[in-house]
Amino acid sequence: MENIQDIAEAIAHEKGLQPEQVMTSLKTAFVQTAKRVIDNKFAFEAHVNEETNGLDIIQTITVVADDDEKLQDEDISPMYISLSEAKEYDDQVELDDQLQVPHDLVEYGRTGASQLHREIEYHIQRLVEDELYNKYQSKIGTLVSGRVTRVDAQNNTYIEVDEVRAILPMKSRIKGEIFEVGEHLKAVVRRASMDKENGMQIELSRTSPKFLEELLALEVPEIADGTVVVEGSARIPGERAKIALLSTHPQVDAVGATVGVKGVRINAVSAELIGENIDCIEYTSIPELFISRIMAPAIISHVEIVKNEEGEAERAIVTLPADQKSKAIGKSGINIRLASMLSGLNIELVESDSVTNENGEIEEAKDGLDALEAMFS
Repeated sequence: MENIQDIAEAIAHEKGLQPEQVMTSLKTAFVQTAKRVIDNKFAFEAHVNEETNGLDIIQTITVVADDDEKLQDEDISPMYISLSEAKEYDDQVELDDQLQVPHDLVEYGRTGASQLHREIEYHIQRLVEDELYNKYQSKIGTLVSGRVTRVDAQNNTYIEVDEVRAILPMKSRIKGEIFEVGEHLKAVVRRASMDKENGMQIELSRTSPKFLEELLALEVPEIADGTVVVEGSARIPGERAKIALLSTHPQVDAVGATVGVKGVRINAVSAELIGENIDCIEYTSIPELFISRIMAPAIISHVEIVKNEEGEAERAIVTLPADQKSKAIGKSGINIRLASMLSGLNIELVESDSVTNENGEIEEAKDGLDALEAMFS
């Protein structure tokens, strides 16, 4: 027989696996074959034979007393042998000793050979899938790209990514996007799952905030090298997004670096997101100041953070001039929704008597007489 170590190394090289993992799978395949063609109640082990360089199948039988109840149980009796019967093989044997009985699968002809072939294929394939599963589990939230191979009737898009086929569900596609077979697209890995019925499945997303962050890392070197850190992001896919940025270098402007000269960097990301508007906000650990920034373009008068009994921030009460309320809410409530998503707080708007002047500064509202004087002055 060909050297089993050489076979394991050849398979490992072909499939991109570790030889030790392949050897373990080969041993499992031999044991499962023995159970199928000999007796599935037997306890088998596979060992590398240093002399023949092959795998030996050994049945392990435990020696018990002649009147032991285990010998009467049909389900487990094949794993045991009575002391008197065992002494026929070895007169030195004692209770609880384990006899090693060798078996040769060659004796089972084509049945054994074909069964062994199927078992080896199955266990090597499972090993490959497990390796891919672990690989893509570690890639969750990271950017991948691939070629569209099929779009089904439910508009789920199937994409060939390296060595696997992934799926981009319709719900994870930006509204209005249409993909055709052969087209290349980018997405982030949303989930990797494995089950016996469907095998490994990789689910992608283009609507996740992580997709925005990964695209920015591609376009903005300062984000890629850690000079600018993305502290958080929120999206209404295809419409608008807010992203909080923090510079780790005193001479680097986080927002300016991300936007780029004349907006070239942020516009490139926006184009990939089907024209999604992206608000870049300088992050601060002061919650009141951060809330006032993420409520832009509305001009805020005051922010109060309300905490729960555990001392955790729960909601923010935002006071603003009446003429700024519509800006704070945004079209269809999009601005306040994004601000709430990015801050993790419920935001309550309270109108004040102040107004904003032409310079965007907040002034206290004039009473009726002052207003008339100002009108005719």
